[in-house]
Amino acid sequence: MQKNNAHSAIRSLYSALLDRYGEQHWWPCRSGTRWEIIAGAVLTQNTAWTNVEKAIDNLLAENLMSPQKILSVPDPELQELIRPAGFFKQKTAYLKHLAQFILQKEMELLHYDDLWKLRNDLLACKGVGRETADSILLYAFQKPVFVIDAYTRRISERHLQLDGTMPYDQLQNIFMDSLEPDPALYGEYHALIVALCKDSCKKNGCGNSCRRLFSF
Repeated sequence: MQKNNAHSAIRSLYSALLDRYGEQHWWPCRSGTRWEIIAGAVLTQNTAWTNVEKAIDNLLAENLMSPQKILSVPDPELQELIRPAGFFKQKTAYLKHLAQFILQKEMELLHYDDLWKLRNDLLACKGVGRETADSILLYAFQKPVFVIDAYTRRISERHLQLDGTMPYDQLQNIFMDSLEPDPALYGEYHALIVALCKDSCKKNGCGNSCRRLFSF
């Protein structure tokens, strides 16, 4: 697809998804704390969100929704609390490493404007890849960075005539070049893509909503 056509298709898809599903108000956060969003971005790796919710419920029940409190919990206890999210030993190490980072860098993340330096700093944390780092920057710190996940790749391949296997940063740049640099817009678009994939654009094929939206 030509670059200008891709940009137009991305903008048009946003409008169509918003008309179809309405505002999604992501990221879901019950405690209202930035740390819950950060922890959720780690816990959701390689698991369903329903499992993340169980782990978050356990942390909330023990009043452990802050980086300071995560660091104070013995590893075996934290592992049991987040066990529902899977890979609990690795994710315990990731959460503790990230908690130390946030305690040192939170003000810089909030107020420093060099987005890509901040992103590189996050990527240096144990267990933080591009999708996790971008989710943290977008949803926890309201930075204008578009999250690319498996759903975005699926939509890109099937409905935007883009190569869904292209490198993460390349596909991200296409989306970000197509849209205003607005964290609220990026977050809403990402959430709408998730809504479509859960409803219709599934791994094993497209359903009725895809047929109505894309006329096939």
